Amino acid sequence: MATGTLTSQTFLNAIALTAVPALIHDEAYEATTQYVPWPKAYGGDMVAQAAAAMMHSVDTDRSLHSMHSYFMRPVDIGSTVRYEVERLRDGRGYSTRSVRGYQNGKAVYAAMGSFQVPEDGPDFQPEAPAAVEPESLRSAADVLQGIEGPAAGYWSSGRSFDMRHIPGPVYVELEGGAVPQQAIWVKAFDRLPELADDHATADLHRAALAYVCDYTILEPLLRVNGLHWSSPGLTTASLDHSMWFHRAGRADDWVLYAQEAVSGQSNRGLAMGRFFDRQGRLLATVAQEGMIRA
Repeated sequence: MATGTLTSQTFLNAIALTAVPALIHDEAYEATTQYVPWPKAYGGDMVAQAAAAMMHSVDTDRSLHSMHSYFMRPVDIGSTVRYEVERLRDGRGYSTRSVRGYQNGKAVYAAMGSFQVPEDGPDFQPEAPAAVEPESLRSAADVLQGIEGPAAGYWSSGRSFDMRHIPGPVYVELEGGAVPQQAIWVKAFDRLPELADDHATADLHRAALAYVCDYTILEPLLRVNGLHWSSPGLTTASLDHSMWFHRAGRADDWVLYAQEAVSGQSNRGLAMGRFFDRQGRLLATVAQEGMIRA
């Protein structure tokens, strides 16, 4: 298998917004979904694009702290999605936004987001789980070396981020056993750009975590069912997604994404994940429900 160039430009292209006239709400932006070797666009495109659209709509004294999403229809790959942002409230300490994504004349995605002006207060978080160092783990390209096909090529180099699994990946076989948890070291392939100010740069890294989180969050649910991404007949889809941003961090330094399966029933499953930086600071928490049909 020939591995492509290891670049994070795919992510940067995904969150590149173009302001357009609003047709429904207060302001609107267009963004383009990126290539994946499957019939529908990657859900993280919509999450990160909607987050970026909401970030554009608020003053720079406040930052995104929570976001809740629904994926309503499959989205075409390589096509434009229009995000209509509604400014629901701007208070002294908090702002609330609603955003809907439209493609082919239909709503495909909806989200709510809340922003806060930072305050001084007590600081608490759980301890980061113990994990082997990322440099000692295999990259996706290492795991998939010698395996041909568009999926293997995409997993190796097409996702903008280096992802290294503990106890082992689930690309073409189940490594590490049918356990309900896993962890992944994640880092952007490139140093992400420094923007005009610290606030804009911090927003870029929040968008990066929002973008990358959807790639693997359903994997603990695959594990407990003895499945992997290449299992015959497997069909998955993201249904809804929630994310809380706790502390600013960098997605181009190693971040540990600790994940666990919470529940599975009726071909639906809920998984949770936490992003810790290498110093053990909790950066963000994710909860996602997905459809899993084997």
